Amino acid sequence: AVPSPAPLVQPRLDPPLRPATATHEDARELAASAATLDELRAALERFDGCPLKQTAMNLVFGDGNPRATVMFVGEAPGEEEDRRGLPFVGVSGKLLDRMLRWIGLDRTSFYITNVLYWRPPGNRSPTQAEVAACLPFLKRHIELVGPRLLVFVGGAAASALLGRAEGIGKLRGRWFNYECPGSTEPIRALATYHPAYLLRSPGQKREAWRDLLLIKDKLVELGVRHNP
Repeated sequence: AVPSPAPLVQPRLDPPLRPATATHEDARELAASAATLDELRAALERFDGCPLKQTAMNLVFGDGNPRATVMFVGEAPGEEEDRRGLPFVGVSGKLLDRMLRWIGLDRTSFYITNVLYWRPPGNRSPTQAEVAACLPFLKRHIELVGPRLLVFVGGAAASALLGRAEGIGKLRGRWFNYECPGSTEPIRALATYHPAYLLRSPGQKREAWRDLLLIKDKLVELGVRHNP
């Protein structure tokens, strides 16, 4: 007898691999869809493209006056920020507040956020992938606030938004132009030391003071009233 032919086995077709950049595309689309800061916050709450969201306690969005002329951008939330859901409220944030009061600024006259919206475990440095996931939201954040002056607090923020590889020691105290998609002209930007670094290296406070004076002078140049 002729043996029956073996049944045909249909090959299993795996679903197409999702492009590696899909989460970044999602981030750009979600960020671009936000017309207000509240909508941007809601978009971040829906976004699952940053693994830090799974380990953090809270989303840390922003604080201060969203209509302020000057906007500060730090690196990432720390333990106290993660617990309270607000940026720069720990020890280093209190130092920054004291420093800014020296030039007449408080949280009614500036706005502040971070490159990352969730705390990295153990306060480790952000990875490139984490920064890339959050960057579209940060750029939209800046666009919606619309400051006339940006201050990058620390090297991570300066590197992420300026695309420069130099360390903060070489970037600080220099004016740059930040190209904002929603602005007809670039935003003047300055990099300075992060207060956490100043707590570890108090000898650098003199340089940070010089940066503060640059900010004060620029605000005067822009016609922004401030307390003496």
